[in-house]
Amino acid sequence: MHEQNMAILKGLIPVAWADGKYEQTEKQVIQALLEAFGATDEESSAIKEYASTPKGVDDIPISDLSYEDRRVLLQHAVFLSYVDGDPSEPEGKLILEMVRKLRIPDDEAKGLMDSAAERAKRYLNTL
Repeated sequence: MHEQNMAILKGLIPVAWADGKYEQTEKQVIQALLEAFGATDEESSAIKEYASTPKGVDDIPISDLSYEDRRVLLQHAVFLSYVDGDPSEPEGKLILEMVRKLRIPDDEAKGLMDSAAERAKRYLNTL
């Protein structure tokens, strides 16, 4: 798995923990991304271990993320926030903190977040 994909996965863990619980549905999304990114058993174990304790925005490995990776992370974060229903207030706040941490301009972030939310609502309703 590419280092950037590992950083994206690590960046999603704060969203999963934002409401104080790392739910089964969130774990399933992380597992699906591990598989999609072609993670080895060791990489999967490392992410699962990393995710075993709460993380915050300051734990996002921003230096491992390119300009495009930051945008992918933001979209995945929004998607993840919908997997257990509408995003909670803590999830929404954390995602806004991510926007600042990732240094994505507000107008661009809004477009990315809106399209990710639309996609989440469309696809998650089919599950």
